[in-house]
Amino acid sequence: MSDTVITAPDGLPVIEITREFAAPAALLFRAYTEPDLVVQWLGPRRLTMKIDHWDARHAGGYRYIHTDDEGNEYAFRGTFHGDPTVTEGIVQTFEWEGAPGDIAMERITFTEQDGRTTVHMRSVGFSVEARDAHIANGMESGVRDAMDRLAELLPTL
Repeated sequence: MSDTVITAPDGLPVIEITREFAAPAALLFRAYTEPDLVVQWLGPRRLTMKIDHWDARHAGGYRYIHTDDEGNEYAFRGTFHGDPTVTEGIVQTFEWEGAPGDIAMERITFTEQDGRTTVHMRSVGFSVEARDAHIANGMESGVRDAMDRLAELLPTL
């Protein structure tokens, strides 16, 4: 299994996430854009996910809620930008409703070579402080867990 690499450059409101998968880019694009697949992998294992709405086309939006065993809810939302038929990448905004107004712009690319695909996500937010708060709230472990879940899901598709 490939390692998930997460970097947060000093002094920049940026998070970069890279992971290689043993699957074609088109399959990864589906896993990122089809709500019935997204709900199976996005987020940590310890949380359940419910999709409120999901419209992966230009100017379409999304909102999903993660719930823990105690019933605490963590909701996220955003807007998709660009041509939804272009499987090379996705551009979207991302906002955790627990920090309203702290919105990041994300670009996710899928680069395929010899049947393996590298997923690279670059998230740019408003401030280094906001980025660091996301990291402090467990973002890294949640992302690693989600990427592992995605790697487990892909062979079943």
